[in-house]
Amino acid sequence: MSIELLRLHRLELPLVRPFRTSFGTEYTKDVILVEAVSSDGPSGWGECVCDPRPGYSYEYNDIAIDVIETYLVPAVAPVADADPEDVRAAMRPVRGHYMSKGGVGTALLDAWLRRRDQSLGAYLGSVRDEVDCGVSVGIPVTESIDDLLEEVGEYVAAGYRRIKLKIQPGWDYEPVRAVREAWPDMPLQTDANQAYGRGDTEHLARLDAFDLLLHEQPLEEDDWYGHVLMSRACRTPICMDESIHTVAAADSVLELGACSIINIKPGRVGGYLDARDIHDVARAKGAPVWCGGMLETGVGRAANVALASLPGFTLPGDTSASSRYFGLDVTEPFVLADGRLRVPQGPGIGVDPIPEVLQELTVWTAELPLS
Repeated sequence: MSIELLRLHRLELPLVRPFRTSFGTEYTKDVILVEAVSSDGPSGWGECVCDPRPGYSYEYNDIAIDVIETYLVPAVAPVADADPEDVRAAMRPVRGHYMSKGGVGTALLDAWLRRRDQSLGAYLGSVRDEVDCGVSVGIPVTESIDDLLEEVGEYVAAGYRRIKLKIQPGWDYEPVRAVREAWPDMPLQTDANQAYGRGDTEHLARLDAFDLLLHEQPLEEDDWYGHVLMSRACRTPICMDESIHTVAAADSVLELGACSIINIKPGRVGGYLDARDIHDVARAKGAPVWCGGMLETGVGRAANVALASLPGFTLPGDTSASSRYFGLDVTEPFVLADGRLRVPQGPGIGVDPIPEVLQELTVWTAELPLS
């Protein structure tokens, strides 16, 4: 069996409610799925987790499509059927563009694992059959604390085991206080998405009063020393997200004391092999990790849940149920049970897009031959 081409599917999925962060507000999810099409076997699937504009990252969907077509397809063509490590090495000369690499590499890894009848979880080193799930709560478009409490209450009732609140200057102390007072025992953390500066350190330290799990990425991604200062000033642990693209970065920030926890998003670091390697480095240093999310469809969610079943993932991740974001997912929906999701056990990522749903949601496709 050989991989003949990569097929790109661009989808638009309406969100069940607007998702607002310090970067802006999303109403639909613009998704790129990568399908590794085999000559005589099942396709492999990966998800490129870019946004439609360069907010969270310099990568965005139109650029990802160009990078995949112009640079990654020629790079992986000679090794498309080879060991996943060979695929990773073939993409390495393309600097950055981790989300594009993650989509392509995962599709080829999925196809490779399916040929061997091995699950992604087993390949990566899974140690559990289900994972604890947290949920990321955006800033209400109304900026109403009552609306925030109503939304958080829905997630608590659904059984989520951790709440993450998006914050930004002007939307931090009071909403966090209100949620903590309403649910004094719920694990709670914040995520600023780089919205603060060094001068806000004393202000964020005031949130120590609310017994938080962590502050995620308060400062600009390249301000490692600023994170060192904030880690010294806050009792609440500092977690890095956007700052971490490589194993070397993860090792460095932990050694420098810029953070003590890392959010591992596979798309942000180039795929699941790199995500596993960052997990291994953090675990060796005694630093907990958790699996972040990028509003993935069931394709990306399945792979994230498999990653989150590795031993170092000791904090609940943003591995929410499909219904958190989508009324209609492209795969069979992931459904929460007692605050957890089951780790897919089938070959590869363990799920496939539903053909008729994929067709309904697709707005554009392209076929990129590998020969």
